Amino acid sequence: MKMSHRAKRMKRRNDRGKKTVVLNLVSLMDIFTILVFFLLVNSAQVEVLPNARDLQLPESIAEQKARENVVIMVTGEEILVQGSPVARVADVMAQPDLVIDELRNALQRQSDRVLRRDAMADIADREVTIMGDKALPYRLLKRVMATCTAADYGQISLAVLQSAPAQQAATKAATRAAGSVAAGKQG
Repeated sequence: MKMSHRAKRMKRRNDRGKKTVVLNLVSLMDIFTILVFFLLVNSAQVEVLPNARDLQLPESIAEQKARENVVIMVTGEEILVQGSPVARVADVMAQPDLVIDELRNALQRQSDRVLRRDAMADIADREVTIMGDKALPYRLLKRVMATCTAADYGQISLAVLQSAPAQQAATKAATRAAGSVAAGKQG
């Protein structure tokens, strides 16, 4: 049987799509190998603090990275040490004492678990990081910090969000401009 030109053209076109495609995986594996090494090297340089959705941390231009230490998280309802609840904020604010006993006991229990063994002897080397909302009452922050020093922690850090220096400069410039405008209106 004789094929028409159209049938021949359709057959050629269908045969063209049936060619086998060779996939070269060598270069893809090279890229993944480099990616794995990059991630391994850079993963050790990052200290991640626990994420709390209900906390809004204050901003700072500090460039020092966080080190591994005991983390105290102060939410609107409770105080947590390393993620486990220790005391309720309402109870703490109601008590007359400056030192929070439940928090001090939890910090003393954590000191031998989390901190290095050589820091056990030297109080100045013990570190604690306090994560609290930027609207946290100062009375509560003062009590938490006093409790940290009562539990023999020599270095207290406050967790903040790092803001860009350019953003800080723009904020300062806007503040100065607003101050000069306000001074011009007064005179």
